[in-house]
Amino acid sequence: MRKDRNFDQLREVTFETSVNLHAEGSCLVKFGNTHVMCTASIDEKTPPWLRNSGKGWVTAEYGMLPRSTNTRIDREAARGKQSGRTQEIQRLIGRSLRSVINLKELGERQIKIDCDVLQADGGTRTASISGGFVALYQAVEKLKKNYNIQQQIIKNFVAAISVGIVDNKSCLDLDYEEDSAAQVDANFVICDNEKLSEIQVTGEEFFFSSDQYQELYKLAQIGINQIISKQKNALE
Repeated sequence: MRKDRNFDQLREVTFETSVNLHAEGSCLVKFGNTHVMCTASIDEKTPPWLRNSGKGWVTAEYGMLPRSTNTRIDREAARGKQSGRTQEIQRLIGRSLRSVINLKELGERQIKIDCDVLQADGGTRTASISGGFVALYQAVEKLKKNYNIQQQIIKNFVAAISVGIVDNKSCLDLDYEEDSAAQVDANFVICDNEKLSEIQVTGEEFFFSSDQYQELYKLAQIGINQIISKQKNALE
C-alpha cells in the first residue's frame, strides 16, 4: 500500500501559466515533487527541410538542472553532448505535441517547446508533455490573435501520465521510489477524445499479461482525464 495515496490517485498536480515574461507561452507544472518549467517560443521560419512546404513544425528540447536530483548532475552542455535518455525524451515530447497540431494551419513557422526540470521525483517526461501542451496552447492563441488566424490549429488537448506495476499492484503516477522498484513501467500519451498518441511499456525483467496491461491502460485513462481537466481550468 502506498504511504500517501491510493493506487489509483495522482499526486497533487498543478499548472501555473504565464510564468515567463518573454516567452509566447509558459507553464510551471508540478506533479508532486516533480517540477518542470515549460516555455513555448514562436520562430517565424521552419527547419530547412520544410521550406516552401506550406507546413509548420513543433519541436521540443528537454533538460535537467544540475541540482534537480539528490546529487548534482553536470550540465550536458559542459559534457559537449546530450545523453541518449535526453534525446529520447525530447523526441517523445515533440512527437506528442505535434500529434495535436494542424501543421498546415500553423503556416511556415516553428514553435519550440523547452522543458527544464527544476526538481525531479519521477515522471519528468510525462509532466513535460502535460505542461508543454499548456505552454504550446498559449503560444498558439497569441499567434492566432496577432495574425487574425481563424482556422483551428490545435485539434485536441493532450496529456501524459506514468503507470506501473509495483509489488504486483498496478499504480497510477509513479514517483521516483516507485519507478525504481517497478516490475512494469509505462507511459501513456492520450488526447481528450480518448485517442492514443503514444504508449511506452517496459517489463523490467518481468512479464506481464494482457489483463495487467488493460488495468494499466484504465488507470492511465483515469489520470489523463483529471490532468486534462486541470489543463483546461488553468487555461481559462
